[in-house]
Amino acid sequence: MNCNSNFLEILTNCYPDAYADICGGNDYPNIFGRAYFYQFSVCGTLVKVEVGNLPLPSDSYFSAFYGMHIHENGNCTPPFDKTGDHFNPGSMPHPMHAGDMPALLGNKGYSFSIFYTERFIVDEILGRSIIIHRMPDDYMTQPSGNSGEKIACGVIQRFLP
Repeated sequence: MNCNSNFLEILTNCYPDAYADICGGNDYPNIFGRAYFYQFSVCGTLVKVEVGNLPLPSDSYFSAFYGMHIHENGNCTPPFDKTGDHFNPGSMPHPMHAGDMPALLGNKGYSFSIFYTERFIVDEILGRSIIIHRMPDDYMTQPSGNSGEKIACGVIQRFLP
């Protein structure tokens, strides 16, 4: 199978090239999830993220948005303060970092998201971390979007079927 044909075929018939098991930190130990990264052709990556037990803000009954980024370092030791800055090999201003990704929409603490990005290829993010933040990225505040506390983390590693 040619795993560069289209997104649906990739998600249905191909193994991911990388993944990260996402775990909550000390304040949110029940958060769990996984991110999959599929190399698409030579210029981009298809990303699939599923996360559960996300905390709901006190003023919300059903849904909330959460920030999500790839950070420079793959050290997910709580409180995730060793993950470094957003992955940003081009020294771009926020929100144009390679590691800036769309917000997660959590519904009753569960989120599922799929998107395509040409900001990085899989080999560039291996050994780095994917971080879920308590608040959504505002896509304006420098240098990192004012997305608040790091509540979950996963180290991105090669997927071996």
